[in-house]
Amino acid sequence: MPTNDRLLVLVRHGQSEWNLKNLFTGWKDVDLTEQGVAEARAAGRKLKAQGLGFDVAYTSALKRAQRTLDLILREMNETSIPIIRDQALNERDYGDLVGLNKDDARKKWGEEQVLIWRRSYDVPPPGGESLKDTVARALPYFVQEILPRVLRGERVLISAHGNSLRALIMVLERLTPEQILKRELGTGVPIVYRLNADSTVASQLDLAA
Repeated sequence: MPTNDRLLVLVRHGQSEWNLKNLFTGWKDVDLTEQGVAEARAAGRKLKAQGLGFDVAYTSALKRAQRTLDLILREMNETSIPIIRDQALNERDYGDLVGLNKDDARKKWGEEQVLIWRRSYDVPPPGGESLKDTVARALPYFVQEILPRVLRGERVLISAHGNSLRALIMVLERLTPEQILKRELGTGVPIVYRLNADSTVASQLDLAA
């Protein structure tokens, strides 16, 4: 691999037990389903098939992202690389919605209000974080800790969550708040970026099924 590869791969964790049950998860530490395990392994095989390797990996403080990362690295025979875990990469905290079925939340607060909490940029649910709050938490960590390593030519893998990854994608792809809200991230789907020296995206490849 050339030292100027500037490779950054983002992966949303595989399907979790609460994804399956349609529950607001946030910082609740739930595990992967069997499908989620299969998705993580498939992600590892896809990355290996692309001929990719990594120097360092980052993940959140939550086991669904950590386990996804472990399964990916096992498939790639890359289990010896350093792994850095930090809650800056945790999922958005849904506050009082955590543990509620999304349909039950709609019955309690109304469809429109729940949609605002889920899909507005800066309106947080009660006791929780908006996407703007999540960006304010995840982005400085990315800019200070992760991006400099990518720009030095290290090959970096991040296994995290839909909203913490949206925070990074918003900056990488220069999306507006309105655009990032519409960006769907599939569970266990790697997004492969190669960056220019100025941190702009040189190429992007989504390894969907």
